[in-house]
Order: sequence, then structure tokens, then C-alpha cells
Amino acid sequence: MLRLPVTTRFAPSPSGPLHVGHLLAACEARRLATLHGGRCLLRIEDIDTARTRNPEWVRLMLQDLVWLGLAFDGEVMVQSRRFGVYAAVLEQLRQRGLLYPCFCTRAEIRARQEEISRAPHGCPAARYPGTCRALPPELVQEKLAAGVPHAWRVNMRRVEDSIGCPLWEDLRRGVQRCVPSACDDAVLARKDAPVAYHLAVVVDDAAQGVSLVTRGEDLFEATHIHRALQGALGLPVPQYCHHRLLCDASGKRLAKRDGARSIASLRAAGWSPQRLLDSLQAALRRGGRWEE
Repeated sequence: MLRLPVTTRFAPSPSGPLHVGHLLAACEARRLATLHGGRCLLRIEDIDTARTRNPEWVRLMLQDLVWLGLAFDGEVMVQSRRFGVYAAVLEQLRQRGLLYPCFCTRAEIRARQEEISRAPHGCPAARYPGTCRALPPELVQEKLAAGVPHAWRVNMRRVEDSIGCPLWEDLRRGVQRCVPSACDDAVLARKDAPVAYHLAVVVDDAAQGVSLVTRGEDLFEATHIHRALQGALGLPVPQYCHHRLLCDASGKRLAKRDGARSIASLRAAGWSPQRLLDSLQAALRRGGRWEE
């Protein structure tokens, strides 16, 4: 059952123009907030400076939202203004022994995963194999003192020892149990970014009082990581609703990197906001298949 009052959020990353997949996420967050007399907030997730370096993307994103007639409540949160908040949370986790430095390169991780999958009882591994989790403390200090580049990973085994296996609720799939030790030791900060998505989104949802997180079903598994972090940090636990994704005629997900049609390009081609919204509803009736 949905808990009231409802506060949802739309949290795009300004790494390119808004596309029809963004439109679905925004409309779903706005719809549920309006339906239950709640609020829908806007958050700009621009912590990945390598992908969001063009300041024009935020302006164009807001322009698209205005053209679509999508209104949001309260102040807009911008993640790049909150690095101090994230740093304090990271230090808290570090002091509690829930983080460890990872010195592995991406190439080394891939090689280790391939080695595991080729073992007699191995299986294909997408998760981090834990190479740096149990490094001797003296070796860790030596590497840190030498300035060896590293990321900071959350030790999910220690998180489970601390909080057990907490529950969370998806409105479509029901009550879920999070088993932290079955989750990846996710990166929470990298050498090229002071905070990573998993930590920032959890901290910001709590700061904004988000009670219902609506997002694509491709993030369902990530929610287990988020629930573990909420437990470790003692943060409120929102409900979740993972909606279907839009796809093309072949069933391939529409995404920015796959050249999904942008809102701006459809507007330039003569589409009206109403036509775009009607097409979205028609796609949902077809099981998420987008047609133009």
C-alpha cells in the first residue's frame, strides 16, 4: 500500500538532450505525485563531470520540460553543489570501517572476472571479485602513502554484519529482502570523481524527503545496493516503483547512447507536446514499444 503523503522526484543527468525515455520517467513521477496530492521534485544529477561538462545541457533540459508543460515543486537540487555533504558521509563510512580503497584498474578487474568464469566451478561474473577487500593493512597504507590511484568501495559483508538483511518495497513486485553480501561492493567514490551515483542518490533522496522513487526497471537490482546504504547510514527508506522501459520495434531499449529520439528533435520536426504525450501513452499500451 502506498504511504501518504507522496513525494516523488525526477532526476535526470545532463549528459545530453532529454529523450523519450526521460519523458516516461518524468511523467510517471509527476503522475503519481499529482494522483495522490503530493509533490514532485526536480534534481539535476551532474556529479559525473566527465559526462556533464557542457553547461548548455541543463538549460536545454529545463527548456524541454517547460515546453512539455511539466511542472515541479520546490527548489531544484543540483548535485554538483553538494560535494561537501557527500564527503562528510564518505568519511563517516570510512571511520566505521565500511569502506576500503580499491587499487584495481578496469582492465585488471575484467581479467580477474574472466579468470573466475573459466574456473571449473566458476560462473560469468559481472561483480567486482573482491581483490582489494582483504589486502594487508600495511600494504594498503603503503599504496595510499605512495599516491597510488584508487576508488573507495563499500564492504557489503561488513554492512550485512552491521544491519542484517533489511526489507524494501516495490509497488509492482512487492516486498523485497536485501542481502548486502549478495550485492556488489559498489564504488562510492573514484579517483576522477569525489562521489559516485549509488551514494549520492541515497543521500539526496533522504535530504529531499522523497517517499516514492519512480524509475526504470533497469535499476531494480541497484535498489538492493541503495537499501543497504540506507541501512548503514540510518536513512529513511522510501517505497519504489520500477516502471517498464521504452523500446524500439525489435525490443531494444531506447536510451541516449543508442540514439533515442530527443525531445528537441521531435519538437523541431513539428511535434506538439500533446502529440508527444499521446505517443507515450500509446507506447505504454503496446507494452513499451515506441513508434513514430
